Amino acid sequence: MPNTSRSHAPRRFMPPYILERIASKGSDRLRDCAQHTLVDDRHFRARPGGASLPPVSPQPGQSVRYIYSAERQRRLPGVLVRSEGEGDSGDLAVDEAYRWLGATYRFFWEVLERHSIDDRGMALLGTVHYGQDYENAFWDGTQMVFGDGDGELFNRFTIALEIVAHEMAHGVIEREARLEYFSQAGALNESLADVFGSLVKQYERGETAEQADWLIGEGLFTDQVTGRALRSMAEPGSAYDDPILGRDPQPRHMDNYVLTEEDNGGVHINSGIPNRAFYLAAMALGGHAWEHLGRVWYDTLLDQRLGQQSDFATFAGLTLDNTLRRFGASSPESHAVRDAWRDVGIQP
Repeated sequence: MPNTSRSHAPRRFMPPYILERIASKGSDRLRDCAQHTLVDDRHFRARPGGASLPPVSPQPGQSVRYIYSAERQRRLPGVLVRSEGEGDSGDLAVDEAYRWLGATYRFFWEVLERHSIDDRGMALLGTVHYGQDYENAFWDGTQMVFGDGDGELFNRFTIALEIVAHEMAHGVIEREARLEYFSQAGALNESLADVFGSLVKQYERGETAEQADWLIGEGLFTDQVTGRALRSMAEPGSAYDDPILGRDPQPRHMDNYVLTEEDNGGVHINSGIPNRAFYLAAMALGGHAWEHLGRVWYDTLLDQRLGQQSDFATFAGLTLDNTLRRFGASSPESHAVRDAWRDVGIQP
């Protein structure tokens, strides 16, 4: 039976192994920030998705956003600072959260015809300035939450569109597939959030697969960190190599799959494998990835055959089947998807 505590655990952006490394290698202040974040993350319990929310958007294609400030406390949702249609607040984190939630909504509506997280116009809630130097962001079952970072290694977690989109995508994934947050199913959960996060960024910028950076968390690191982002979908394992953070541990092929009980069975580590498969297929096809592969991955998310404990091979097979249904057996898309999974060591 699926583990319900894993199924409903908060979806956090920052992997625990990075925070644990900082807690052992950083300065006194950095160790303190990392340890407090780890404690918060371990003890925070997700709120049920049915918790009381503001009214939904009655108009498909129109988002309803509410941005709150926790005022550096650990309370949710906090003090309402900006609502749908209001102008800039002057608070950078507030205005980034508002803008990026809007961009994510537009992607899901304009590309996938999905009306918010639940496809019924659910209000989009974001809380910024959560905690004291909190080094993470998460989806808690009801809303998105963003810390300010420590200012030495990490900037604010609203700085990158794909971080905000990643957390909102977790809400969509939770509503549709409820993938257990452990082992390969959990890594698929994280990979899907990365895929949609990257596609939102590409759509917002109008980028082709060749023009995209395929980075997740671009701008999160300060200039004191030797690294480009938290993850690279193009080259898993290459995003950072830093004296304090260590080296990006993501594998890019099943030959290097990491067996571990840490990080919920390696959900943030092994997500590099399906991430690279998506990247390879997108590059083989070229053009705008959201126009072909984005639709296929979304079809697969909605596929009733995708179970709570689905593994990589099951997911790969479903993506190929959905590609065949949408584009046909002899299409470039079907060849690209099949070859991409084989190139990372998975037979769909």
